[in-house]
Amino acid sequence: MEREITGKGADEVSGRRRGEPLLFSLLIIILILLFIADISTGTSVLGFREIAEIIRGRGNPDLIPLLISFRLPRALTAIIAGVALSLSGLQMQTLFRNPLAGPYVLGISSGASLGVALLILGVSGIGAAGHLPVAGNWAIAVAAWLGSGLVLLLVMSVSFRVRDIMTVLILGIMLASAISAVVSILQYFSSESMLKAFVVWTMGSLGNLSWIQLQILLAGSGAGMLLAILSAKRLDALLTGEEFARSMGVNITASRALIMVSTTLMAGSVTAFCGPIAFIGIAVPHIARLILGSTLHRYLIPGSAVIGAIVMLAGDIISQVPGSDTLLPINSVTSLIGIPVIVWIIIRKNRLISVG
Repeated sequence: MEREITGKGADEVSGRRRGEPLLFSLLIIILILLFIADISTGTSVLGFREIAEIIRGRGNPDLIPLLISFRLPRALTAIIAGVALSLSGLQMQTLFRNPLAGPYVLGISSGASLGVALLILGVSGIGAAGHLPVAGNWAIAVAAWLGSGLVLLLVMSVSFRVRDIMTVLILGIMLASAISAVVSILQYFSSESMLKAFVVWTMGSLGNLSWIQLQILLAGSGAGMLLAILSAKRLDALLTGEEFARSMGVNITASRALIMVSTTLMAGSVTAFCGPIAFIGIAVPHIARLILGSTLHRYLIPGSAVIGAIVMLAGDIISQVPGSDTLLPINSVTSLIGIPVIVWIIIRKNRLISVG
């Protein structure tokens, strides 16, 4: 199977293989620089020398809590969220063979939001994610996983019956709207304190996580990332179409289940602790394909992961509005980054159809 798929994509990656180590090295350097810039940015700017001194244990003691408890978790959260959402979108686009598929558009993030809403707004005595005990943190993660998993299962069941993938996409959008309506009803009947906590959560944030929450986010997203890596060959096979993939010995049902679990864990974990973050899952895989010039997932998975982390770090830096005390919702920033990419995808697709 690998030989046939590799041969199919050989023309796309020829001439780039020698440059791929250099390209990935450049992306890693950009990632490191943005990571340093992110932990440096905020209401008070930390210079590189100050950060280095704090790491050595010789810095200003007053700055250590700022770096360790706030800046570092925020930057690590941005990296994990960027990787998880990008790989979720990549898998959804391959599975549904639609360039506009993604966890946000298909309603997967909305399903996770519903799970969290039921927990925060529907269960009395439980507050916002940033003030819950360890058991409450796990409860939020499990609620998000269940919500996103149920929505993805529903979308997948519809895709078995409806062959038109655009129809499936529209149904996913309608499902997301229906979930939003249910969440609105929950908001209407919730208390003022719970409502405020949930509204703030829906705006998206990378800076409210404790180290315990970060560990849970890493555990859930990391398991999904591992499954995504293991499914690389299956994703390559699905690109050729299910019938051809089945003829090569690929178990389609097992492949779908593997991708579903992976996407549920990643998208659900990020939504649980960071809120619904839009358009990263749609935009980043296309950016990766454009930069790498390949459709093979052994390149796209690491490429999308690194580029997703870069985009989220850049978005987090922008959201902090360097030089001011203003903090923008990360969801608004990612939307402004992702929407132009989506518009470009639609225009490019229409041009290809016209030329064809």
